[in-house]
Amino acid sequence: MNGRRNRGRPPQFDLIGGNVCLDFINTLDDRHMSNSKELLKSYADLARFGEDTGLLSRRQADALFAESFCSPGKAEAALSKAKELRETMHEIFWAVIQKRAVPLVELERLDAYLQSASSRLRLKEVNPHRFELRFDQVNSFETILWLLARAAGELLTSDHVAFTRACCAKDCEWFFLDTSKNHHRRWCDMKRCGNRAKARRFYERKKRRKANRR
Repeated sequence: MNGRRNRGRPPQFDLIGGNVCLDFINTLDDRHMSNSKELLKSYADLARFGEDTGLLSRRQADALFAESFCSPGKAEAALSKAKELRETMHEIFWAVIQKRAVPLVELERLDAYLQSASSRLRLKEVNPHRFELRFDQVNSFETILWLLARAAGELLTSDHVAFTRACCAKDCEWFFLDTSKNHHRRWCDMKRCGNRAKARRFYERKKRRKANRR
């Protein structure tokens, strides 16, 4: 699931994960480096992520952004929960990628978010004989958490979960869904990390050839 849409203003986030929950995990950039970069510095960033990925409409994102100034404590609490959910999702998908047992405590934590989300779903008739499941509090600060938890649950219970990967670049390791024909993709994005790796290999070969001539 990747709901990225063209919304008339340039995106703030680099969405290369192929699934919105993987893009969400990637909002902690350079995660394994000493100088990791937090991309969700405020609730406004979280709302913008929701807009960039299509989880929220522009109107919803703007409304939540404005409300975050009126209720900063509630917005900050929702942001903290979002980061907790992100790290829970990271631990689960990292275990999947590494083909090892998923930590039970993290699975239970995600399940708690899923149960919270499910309790707020309502069946709505949007057109005659056409129905949708919608959240009944679309302007809640935690709406995006429910949507992200559901996206993670859907990916984990799908056949696509086996194609979840981490970028081979050790200074990156962003998560992505490998939709290539043979499922042998190594980089989160060829322009982002693949070309840098190719350039490094080129200069290493050039350096070795020069050393061998001496």
